[in-house]
Amino acid sequence: MRRALGTALVLLLLCAGCSLSGGPKPTGAADRLATALGREDVSSIEFAGTTAATAQARLKRIVAGMDGVRATVRAAGVEADGDHASGDLIWTWQTPGRNWVVRSSLDLTKRGDTWRPVWSPKLVAAQLGSDSTLRATTLLAQRGDILGAGDRRIVTNRAVDRIGIDKTLVSGDAAVTSAQALARLVGIDAAGYAKRVQQASAKAFVEAITFRRNAADEPGTPQVTAIPGARKLAAVQPLAPTKAFAAQLLGTVGQPTAEMVKKAGGTLSATDQVGLSGLQARYDDQLRGTPGVKIAAVDGQGTATQLFRTEPTAGKPLRLTLDVNAQQLADSVVAGQSSPSALVAIRPSTGAIVAAASSPSAQGQNIATYGRYAPGSTFKVVSSLALLRSGVTPSTTVDCSPTLVVDGKTFKNYDDYPASALGRIPFREAIANSCNTAVISQRARLQGSALTDAAAALGLGVDHDLGFPAYFGQAPAAGSQTEGAADLIGQGKVLASPMAMATVAASVQKGAAVVPSLIEGHTAQASPSHPLTAAEASSLRSLMRAVVTEGSGKLLATVPGAPVLAKTGTAEYGTAKAGGSLPTHAWMVAIHGDLAVAVFVEDGASGSGTAGPLLKRFLLGFS
Repeated sequence: MRRALGTALVLLLLCAGCSLSGGPKPTGAADRLATALGREDVSSIEFAGTTAATAQARLKRIVAGMDGVRATVRAAGVEADGDHASGDLIWTWQTPGRNWVVRSSLDLTKRGDTWRPVWSPKLVAAQLGSDSTLRATTLLAQRGDILGAGDRRIVTNRAVDRIGIDKTLVSGDAAVTSAQALARLVGIDAAGYAKRVQQASAKAFVEAITFRRNAADEPGTPQVTAIPGARKLAAVQPLAPTKAFAAQLLGTVGQPTAEMVKKAGGTLSATDQVGLSGLQARYDDQLRGTPGVKIAAVDGQGTATQLFRTEPTAGKPLRLTLDVNAQQLADSVVAGQSSPSALVAIRPSTGAIVAAASSPSAQGQNIATYGRYAPGSTFKVVSSLALLRSGVTPSTTVDCSPTLVVDGKTFKNYDDYPASALGRIPFREAIANSCNTAVISQRARLQGSALTDAAAALGLGVDHDLGFPAYFGQAPAAGSQTEGAADLIGQGKVLASPMAMATVAASVQKGAAVVPSLIEGHTAQASPSHPLTAAEASSLRSLMRAVVTEGSGKLLATVPGAPVLAKTGTAEYGTAKAGGSLPTHAWMVAIHGDLAVAVFVEDGASGSGTAGPLLKRFLLGFS
């Protein structure tokens, strides 16, 4: 009995997968076909009535226009009726917004013990004829605007002209010749553009460059169309008010790279508009929204029948604290500087950044909020706070000597330091004229973390995640006497960004550590271990006012309105020039009512002579 049961079990297992009429079930062949269709590769499938190679070529032609949209496919309801079987294929296309789900018909025939599917375009979609294809068209979402203070539009759709070669109008060697001529006209690399035109498809429009509508450097339409195949197409593109407007901070928008499309795993197409750098890239998910898609069946005569459509969902705006007028003014102030330069302006009352400009000479680097430089004597605002806490007062007498030696290193004042301000002078006068030796001479008063704590009390050296690239500087403990002396005058290991030094000035005006803000919803609170007191802030304001009334910042004395407070600075860096002198960074910070400003020039003669006029121009223009 046991032997009979065992034999029956073996026979049952051997017949697993067999139909009641004997042989394999058609479901196995249907499942293999579904998997192959999902991979868009049916070259290993044995079809009835056609070769795998022919079926593969036809499948590729059908889905070639799906713009990278992929599907998963599964077989369902497959039933056999003698040597014939039928069922369904469930296609789930990964389209934006919601999936496009298609049910198509499947037929199989059995030859011997093998089930073979019958090839037909209707395997993909019932609406497809023998010469039909599918075409997906991305419906771009309205990109969210970037807004400034008062919800003024900063980045929004603006009219542009796309200039390029239309290969439906010119081909072969003539297209290459036209591409070279167009490249020379618009000032781009001729060889590179000609190669792109040569490699593009026969119906492509190959863009050479995009201009803002009516830009001063845009060639006229007659100049463009005089080149065979060259065309100027009207379009819109997310742009700031001007090309320079906070360019390094905002970033750019354009078509994604092939690498970006691949990494997105089907959520991004080559025709999308995405953020490529700056805030546009960081907040791309918010700004881009969700694209829609239109899918159509296109017959051999080019007639399209819509099969599916999802509407795009507009992106959400990104709100910034930038003041449009202040930013445009800041951009114009640094625009002509041959050396990398930056200007940052902050509202002390709120911490709002109203302007953050990096010059074109910064070559795309956002040095305004993320640059790392020795702040020079502008850091004496921090050193002054540390010394005030040690017992120094504005009237304390200090020694401003021409030079001072610390552990074998000689420190001196800047080259045109006024001789009348040397000797035994009040601390107020030493800060007003920026005497290095006077400040360094008081170094013994400071112990431990006194300088680091003073920096933190003024918002420098403590990091915060504010939603944009921001460097808050550093004022670490000194590793030697020489380094400690250099730190006091903003050199050594002390570093800051223009934003960090504007924050120091803003904190002095507010009377508490300010944390700058730029992005709506991204704010932070400062919690220094030794907060600034009202008395300390008052003394610092007095010292900074003396810089304008009797010291190195006199050029700001004529700025109307609230009294201007300031501090100038230079910092040596790099390799010595001819003659042995090192190049210097030029700095100046100022307070004017509810405005704190820092100006930086990478290579300048002095704070007052190089950075000062730029700062004055900004204050006068924004008053």
